[in-house]
Amino acid sequence: MSAPQPAKSAPERIVLEGRYTRLEPLDLHHTADLFAASIGEGAPERYRWLFEYPPQSQADVEAWIDRVLLLDDQAWVAVIDRSSGRAVGRHAWLRIFPEHASIEIGGVYWGLAMARSRVATEALFLFARHAFDDLGYRRFEWKCNALNLPSKAAAERFGFQYEGRFRKDRIFKGQSRDTDWYSMIDDEWPALRAEYERWLSPDNFDADGMQKSKLQTR
Repeated sequence: MSAPQPAKSAPERIVLEGRYTRLEPLDLHHTADLFAASIGEGAPERYRWLFEYPPQSQADVEAWIDRVLLLDDQAWVAVIDRSSGRAVGRHAWLRIFPEHASIEIGGVYWGLAMARSRVATEALFLFARHAFDDLGYRRFEWKCNALNLPSKAAAERFGFQYEGRFRKDRIFKGQSRDTDWYSMIDDEWPALRAEYERWLSPDNFDADGMQKSKLQTR
């Protein structure tokens, strides 16, 4: 067995293009779209599990973008729905360890327009494919509050494996947070990639964009 190798590099600020989705390096020109995706009925609730609070104005979003762009241990992207050309969500590369070939997707805010859509699934797929196929990472992580049932269900649907719970891991909005850890690894990726490609094929959707068969990652 050959010795494990580090990844080629940390992710760079490049565009990742899919059929339905484009991931662009986060920038201030995404401010208006991301604010629009953060307001309206049901949208603030999607901030419940994030470390930040729902923005009250475009200025709040702009200040947040300014802040995260200064962080040298994270790399944020805006999720663009190619059908509209608008940013409908955002997430980040976190815990970036090229020397160990390990990386995390986190800070996920996917607006209501992305919910249960091809855009969301392809956004995850583009990150995973870039990590494994382009950069040579061995491990791709997903973490969430242990009480965040929708995030845990999403992790399992996407093909991440549950690894365990870090008890009293964070103090989160004045409360103690247990964190559940999930991962997928390079050994599992070829089969997962094939299933993602099958599910994302236009043949799997009807004229209204509804799936004909579910994503089967288990």
